[in-house]
Amino acid sequence: MTTKNQQRPRVLLVDDYPDAREMYTEYLEFSGFEVVEAGNGMEALQRAAETAPDIILMDLSLPVMDGWEATRRLKADKRTASIPVVALTGHALAGISEGAKRAGCDAFITKPCLPEDLVKEIRKVLDSNPDKKSRRSGKYAKTNG
Repeated sequence: MTTKNQQRPRVLLVDDYPDAREMYTEYLEFSGFEVVEAGNGMEALQRAAETAPDIILMDLSLPVMDGWEATRRLKADKRTASIPVVALTGHALAGISEGAKRAGCDAFITKPCLPEDLVKEIRKVLDSNPDKKSRRSGKYAKTNG
């Protein structure tokens, strides 16, 4: 891999629909992100621990373990607690965004959303968490000089 790839923010995209994952992955990679995918909440926990993403996009309606529970477990695990989680859901009901925040989500996006709006939200969340952007150590660490 080139040095350029190592500087790309890593996004863990969790969605049970392969078509949605493919569409968002292509756009995110085009927009300068490295993408790791998971199809359910259990996979999300494993991928987050293995890959140390900079941000997690979490569908809330997932098989095996839903996004609510996966987010609670991510926030309870010291290895993944500092990773911002953006809830992605097709449920636009009143109170869902507050419930997502109580579960530990840092932001909330209603699907369907335009890929460019998703990228804007990712950048906003990463920019508002400057200490979290440089969480990785070793070859992935960003240096200030």
